[in-house]
Amino acid sequence: MASPKLRCSRFATTSRTHPHPSGVTIDDPFVTETNNTQKLKLSQKWKRLSSIGNHLSPWPTYTSGQTILHNRKLCSDDCRKQAGSWQLQSLDTTKPRYLEQLESYLRKELLLLDLGTDSAQELRLQPYREIFEFFIEDFKTYKPLLSSIKNAYEVMLAHQKERIRALEPLKAKLVTVNDYCNKRILAMRAEEKTEISMLKKEKMNLLKLIDKKNEEKISLQSEVSKLRKNLAEEYLRYLSERDARKVLIADLNELRYQREDMSLAQSPGIWGEDPVKLTVALKMTRQDLARTQMELNTMKANFGDVVPRRDFEMQEKTNKDLQEQLDSLRDDYKEVCKEHEILLQLHMSTLKERDQFSSELQEIQHTSTPRPDWTKCKDVVAGGPDRWQLLAKGKNSDQLVDVLLEEIGEGLLREKDFFSGLGYEESIPPFLRFDGIVENKKPTKKDVINLLRDAWKERLTEEQKETFSDFFFNFLERRFGPADAIAWAYTIFENIKLFRSNEIMGQFYALLMGKRSESVYIKQKETVTELLKEMTNVDSENEGLLTMEQLRTVLKSTFPFKKEEKIQELMEAGGWHPNSSNADLLNYHSLFIEDEEGQSMPFVQKLWEQYMDEKDKYLEELKQQLGLELHDKVTLPKVREALMIIDSKLDKQTLNSYLSQVFQLPVTKLPEEGEEKEEDIVILLQTALERLQMADIRPMGPREQEPAS
Repeated sequence: MASPKLRCSRFATTSRTHPHPSGVTIDDPFVTETNNTQKLKLSQKWKRLSSIGNHLSPWPTYTSGQTILHNRKLCSDDCRKQAGSWQLQSLDTTKPRYLEQLESYLRKELLLLDLGTDSAQELRLQPYREIFEFFIEDFKTYKPLLSSIKNAYEVMLAHQKERIRALEPLKAKLVTVNDYCNKRILAMRAEEKTEISMLKKEKMNLLKLIDKKNEEKISLQSEVSKLRKNLAEEYLRYLSERDARKVLIADLNELRYQREDMSLAQSPGIWGEDPVKLTVALKMTRQDLARTQMELNTMKANFGDVVPRRDFEMQEKTNKDLQEQLDSLRDDYKEVCKEHEILLQLHMSTLKERDQFSSELQEIQHTSTPRPDWTKCKDVVAGGPDRWQLLAKGKNSDQLVDVLLEEIGEGLLREKDFFSGLGYEESIPPFLRFDGIVENKKPTKKDVINLLRDAWKERLTEEQKETFSDFFFNFLERRFGPADAIAWAYTIFENIKLFRSNEIMGQFYALLMGKRSESVYIKQKETVTELLKEMTNVDSENEGLLTMEQLRTVLKSTFPFKKEEKIQELMEAGGWHPNSSNADLLNYHSLFIEDEEGQSMPFVQKLWEQYMDEKDKYLEELKQQLGLELHDKVTLPKVREALMIIDSKLDKQTLNSYLSQVFQLPVTKLPEEGEEKEEDIVILLQTALERLQMADIRPMGPREQEPAS
């Protein structure tokens, strides 16, 4: 074995001065000459080692001094005998001298390293590189394999260093974001404290108002009781006055009678009358007196409790005024009670909301991050504040995150020159099956949208015998030729996967990945075309204008099953607002135009949203009608029956198309209703709902209300 100490020390001096990974060429004459000298010495040492013996010690093995002979087959009889002799010998072995020299060199080099610097780990790796190069130089047979292994590791280490260097700014950014989030949390806490203090003040004011109303109520009650007492006293006074009046009238009558008797007795002419005549007159007078007395008693009995009309009218008027005041006070009291109950409910709901907000705030403080300040993005996104304002208009935080990811992804996609092929597995879409490197054509977003529009127009004009993915690849072959078709397929796929928030790109991605049926979009385009045609027919003067009332009429005739609130949503998306009148004019052509990025107007987007909501509601009604869990199995008759119940207007052809989509059977092979083999066709409910979600399903009529029991 050659002396490795000299070689190690000599290698150490050069490696410390010029550290470099394997595979890197350094144009230094001194280093080149040194390397040639080392190679010459290594070859001389190898020859010297070969002259000592043609084998190396295989330590650790079962015996000492055993060797592995060169230029001999591994499976020869000598090897088998020698291996058997190794197993029979003792386990006491000593390390080979070459191994001891390498270990000694490694320890010495590690001791010489300065581990206090930032690059300590990289310096620590250098002695191991040198040891491995000694092995490569000594084992000529395995030198290519060992060199390739070393180069692979060196390339990976360099790659990891680049990644670490690229992630350093991100680490600083994370620290900055963390500080910003902490500040936002503190600001939110301060805002919550202010809001809670305001609510407490409002609560105290409401409590004071309630106390004031209660005091008013008590004062009104006391006033009512006082008025009742006065009314009773007045009533007793009028009763006593009535009795006194009756006594006075009787006394007056008695005095009048006495006066008449005295006048008759004192009159001298009466004594000259006939006594018989006087007797008869007296008798008649007494009868009249008795009759009058009887009538008087009858009048007393019948009208003894009657008061004079004037007093009655006065008392009635007073009573009416008091009753009106009482009714007014009662109404005010009821109103105050209602307001009191409302305030109590409001107070309780405020307390619940406060507790809920407090718990949500605590949860947000522990688990969530504060709401981002999206205005910071305007200085980062290409195009400046104007473009960011256009991108962020009418979008929530989730949509803004998608927009920001698209902007970031667009930059990364433009930096990529090639794509890696996904292979030929069956799970890979047919138009992406390729193994190798694919060129990135780097089209603009507008170019991709125009290309997709052309493909969609061509798809609508053909017979649609092939699948959409096959058509798309054939379209690219016709457009760019077979040589560039796969490159354009990968380029367009990466673009539509990135810009899925774009309407036309999102549609193409769903179609190519099989997430939605092609008939869904075709039916949507037909609906939009039919709606535009109806509006054009109503526009008799062909001015491109409709009144709001005409727009409502067209929507109701085109969508007879939509509820009034859905029609109202479409009207608002078309430009109607509460201050609008039915005579206001609307340019209906502007409802159906698309911008340069393929985005539809809010009116068409609202049509699509309502269609998806109706489909989700339809599938939810189907699930409730079946009464099963998602992991349960459902048979074909049950699905057929449930569909007919939730949509009684469903015709047989449409029903069979739905069943064909659910059970993945041709319409001609579906069993008729009542056949025995219907029960043998089963599927998971979750799978059935997912397949219906992909297809174009919509209610054929309003659902009939079940009769009340």
